[in-house]
Amino acid sequence: MNILSINSITKEYPAFKLDDVSFNVAKGTIMGFIGRNGAGKSTTLKAILNMVHADSGSVSCFDMDMKENEREIKQRIGFTGGEVDYYKKKKIKDILTITKRFYMNWDDEICHRYMKMFSLDENKTPSELSSGMKVKMNLVMALSHGAELLILDEPTSGLDPVSRDELLEIFKHLKKQGVTILFSTHITSDLEKCADDITYIRDGKIIYTGSISDFVGDGDTLENVMIEQEREAFYEKFTD
Repeated sequence: MNILSINSITKEYPAFKLDDVSFNVAKGTIMGFIGRNGAGKSTTLKAILNMVHADSGSVSCFDMDMKENEREIKQRIGFTGGEVDYYKKKKIKDILTITKRFYMNWDDEICHRYMKMFSLDENKTPSELSSGMKVKMNLVMALSHGAELLILDEPTSGLDPVSRDELLEIFKHLKKQGVTILFSTHITSDLEKCADDITYIRDGKIIYTGSISDFVGDGDTLENVMIEQEREAFYEKFTD
């Protein structure tokens, strides 16, 4: 069963185009979204959430059309888009109090558990946090309302190796509880530790979507295969 279906999403800018982007994310799986910087990962994730309005195509989540059921769907989704960049001078505890008002299923106990797990001080402000701690704060807000689907844009960016590994363990724990996760990353080794599937985008077009094992094959790494694919694509452009 697919919990998320992206169908022929197109979005054109003067210098870039998402071109007929389609892929599915199965319920209870972890999918990594990979591609070079500027390939269209963040734009795609924002289009899925209707934060960027696609020129054409559709998104179905929980068997509902996103545009027609956006408010209901977003009650069941957790999203992070990088570092926290709002309320920089407010204390974290005040930001959480404001945020919880938007979610019917907000759980203070879960929130406090993740705050403790991530060693976040609720009396600090975002301006006092490191880049990695800002990412953790954003994750706390995404995880505290019982989200069934997490859509995360570079969630491990800025985290030290130990914190990254801890976060991947949390992803695997959430998967066991039935939570579905779609996250973009440029750290391909993270995906080999936790993901079931990948979707690979290049220049706004989907190159591959499916299992990591099928993409990589025997005895190689995701990073090596991706580098080789990008090298071939570069030389094709260079020789055209």
